[in-house]
Amino acid sequence: MFYKIENDKYTAEVNSLGAELHSFKSKKTGTEYIWFGNKEIWSGQAPILFPVVGQVINDTITVNGKDYRLQKHGFARKKEFELVSQEKSKVVFSLSSNEETLKQYPYEFELIVSYELDGNMLKASHTVKNMNNGEMFFSFGAHPGFNCEVGDTIEFEKNETLSTERISSDNLIIPEKFPLLDNEKTITITKEIFEPDALILSNVQSEYVTINSPNLKRKIKVSFGKTPFLGIWAKPGAPYVCIEPWFGVNDGREKYGEFSNKRGIQRLEKGEQFDFCWTAETEE
Repeated sequence: MFYKIENDKYTAEVNSLGAELHSFKSKKTGTEYIWFGNKEIWSGQAPILFPVVGQVINDTITVNGKDYRLQKHGFARKKEFELVSQEKSKVVFSLSSNEETLKQYPYEFELIVSYELDGNMLKASHTVKNMNNGEMFFSFGAHPGFNCEVGDTIEFEKNETLSTERISSDNLIIPEKFPLLDNEKTITITKEIFEPDALILSNVQSEYVTINSPNLKRKIKVSFGKTPFLGIWAKPGAPYVCIEPWFGVNDGREKYGEFSNKRGIQRLEKGEQFDFCWTAETEE
């Protein structure tokens, strides 16, 4: 089911399936900022990645010596979330562990997701609560897609010197890194840049990027704070780009054994919670 929120400037819609953002639209201009999810290109719009980001090797995690089958990007994006509350400009959803999720991921959790409109800004907030008697391990990622064109640019807050990791055809990270920016701010969106799949960046100093679309006469600032990894991705030549703050990353081919040893893994003690927020702000 879709839920609509609005303020005097914008509307937003969220699908309870996956608590996935479906629309962020200007009332003044009618501009839609969120990719519309063309199934012939990419059916997603802004999936939530939990409890893993990307691919785990052999679709399997090991917890306390037992193997569990877990699909790419985890299961949250394909689960129906419960509506917790809805106000005019804010909506809140929740997903809790159950018998089905425990077969894939043996931790008790609650994942709370909210969307709120504030002036020209859309705020997406996420909380992971550890509901176990002991510690809990997980990864989390956001994956919002924004409408744009080939030739548009992504401008970092600060000058960056970055290399990108890449993934192979089976979605596992390869050892080689590729230079991307050398004390520079700007990436140009070309068809070729995403032909080897996503850019996977770490040690990013900037806390936001701005997608500049001169032909469409718009800009959108996507803020994500300090995250261990930042994915940037689109299907080659498609009219959108995903800005993906990640607390976790795809596996490589190295063996690490227990899920707790996975690269980029997050850890919560009993009763603790993880909080993350990203925002999208227009310049209308």
